[in-house]
Amino acid sequence: MTANRDANRRSFWLKQLHQWHWVSSALCLVGMLLFAATGITLNHAGQIEASPRVTTLNETLPADLTSLVQPEGTAPGPLPAAIRAWILDRMSVRIGEQAAEWSSDEVYVALPRPGGDAWLTVDRGDGAIIYELTDRGWIAWLNDLHKGRHAGLAWSLFIDIFAVACVVFCLTGFVLLQFHAAKRPATWPMVGLGVVIPLLLIILLIH
Repeated sequence: MTANRDANRRSFWLKQLHQWHWVSSALCLVGMLLFAATGITLNHAGQIEASPRVTTLNETLPADLTSLVQPEGTAPGPLPAAIRAWILDRMSVRIGEQAAEWSSDEVYVALPRPGGDAWLTVDRGDGAIIYELTDRGWIAWLNDLHKGRHAGLAWSLFIDIFAVACVVFCLTGFVLLQFHAAKRPATWPMVGLGVVIPLLLIILLIH
């Protein structure tokens, strides 16, 4: 009776662990491939050539909107909504409520993005707009996604969910190894190597 109960319990947990393991692996599969590949590109960033492409746009605000950025027209803060809408319509540049730096001569808006950089200035006197976009290529874009650099809240949440899925995948895999270790003598020596090799590299070669 006890043997049957133990066998049933083992069967139940094996089924549950396999289910959690494959579900977590399915959730993090594409993300794991992305982070593994960009781990290589980040590790060899110095050897990967990049040719940044710079795009510059120039426009001038109409008089009624220029008045909104003149010294007597507004207080420091984000660019007024009417100006942001005009810029989106005329220049296809989305600013949102990005913070702006106001000086006596101009309004400067930093627009950092994965794989590059961008900024926009509005002259407070004549309403002249300069927008500059630097694109460092798709490898830099993927590298920045790996680091979560300037990728926004949605991507940050994805990284958190992905990390939890990876933890579940690893822990369930570890317990499954324990279940099957008796029939696979090389299991724990291989796990031990996975611990010892990076530990030796840290102790002996990282200073």
